[in-house]
Amino acid sequence: MNEVVFLLEEPSAQDLLEGLLPRLIPDHWSVRYIPFQGKQDLEKRLVRFLHAWRNRNARFVVMRDQDSGDCRTIKSNLLALCDQARRPDALIRVACRELESWILGDLDAFGREFACTQATRRSSRAKFRNPDAIGSPVQELRRFVPTYQKREGAKRMGPLLCPDRNLSNSFRVFCQGLTRLVAEDR
Repeated sequence: MNEVVFLLEEPSAQDLLEGLLPRLIPDHWSVRYIPFQGKQDLEKRLVRFLHAWRNRNARFVVMRDQDSGDCRTIKSNLLALCDQARRPDALIRVACRELESWILGDLDAFGREFACTQATRRSSRAKFRNPDAIGSPVQELRRFVPTYQKREGAKRMGPLLCPDRNLSNSFRVFCQGLTRLVAEDR
């Protein structure tokens, strides 16, 4: 059976992916989400978790936020853990800064979903042309919608995000990698 297992830093990533992935993964693939309790929990348990997985044909996607760390170092560390677990083919993706950068990547959709014309009007400003460079994306979203909550926002925005119009490079790289991963039937 074709299976993709997403190992995620936090539950809000699952919330977003549940809305996004039906448009990216063919129906004949089974999808599982394993959210951890933060990046330390993910990294601490990753080797043991991958090693214990019974379906040897499963494909793994390990995803976490960059936060203030160095993207290359984070990815290198995660790849080393996957190698240690004998799963060197795992797809590692780091959301630049935070998952909310992906939402900032489509401020027009965010503005429509949250009835915030201010977000739509500001979407063309230079600051928002590279959402992966914004230091605290969730704070930016809260400037538009002060009551913005990560999980609710992720659930509402997941079905609306589209790689073709999203300005977040890390979002587009995630989608491209996932598309290649599921194209390779074992």
